[in-house]
Amino acid sequence: MPKSLMTTNELPIMESSGNSFSTPALAAKDYCRISPDVELGNGVQIFAFVNLYGCSIGDYSKIGTFVEIQKNAEIGRNVKISSHTFICEGVQIEDDVFIGHNVSFINDKYPRSINANGTLQTEADWKVVPTVVKRGASIGTSSTILCGITVGEYSVVGAGSVVTKHVPPYTVVAGNPARVLRLLEKK
Repeated sequence: MPKSLMTTNELPIMESSGNSFSTPALAAKDYCRISPDVELGNGVQIFAFVNLYGCSIGDYSKIGTFVEIQKNAEIGRNVKISSHTFICEGVQIEDDVFIGHNVSFINDKYPRSINANGTLQTEADWKVVPTVVKRGASIGTSSTILCGITVGEYSVVGAGSVVTKHVPPYTVVAGNPARVLRLLEKK
């Protein structure tokens, strides 16, 4: 089937063996932009239309379609990142995390296009504010995670939440702004 007529279910998948890909997966490279400075663990699956640069992705993680992961972002082992998600510079996602569809991370508390003198801002004009998602956490579809926070171990962020504060471990949070709904049993 011509590329322009492929359905979503037919899009190619790449699977890594370190920073190289197996032969059946090479077709997916037509649909992805993966910079040479990306560090990939073993068994990483990357679906079509992905943009990766300057990041690291741990063993056996899965990156869905239309995902962008920027430089200096760290993705752990066994992480599932669903489609249409944006992971910006300064985000650290630990092992065994689930990221739902259309999740956005923020890395600047006060984003601006221009400086006071009217010139466009550059990287020198602002500071990345890091965010950490701890081991085993789950973030629901269409959530927004503001910068400078930690999403605790095995916590759950409900779909559509705007997370503005630290999320304690083993809790369920939801809403805008996200608030604690209940505690989870420790595993």
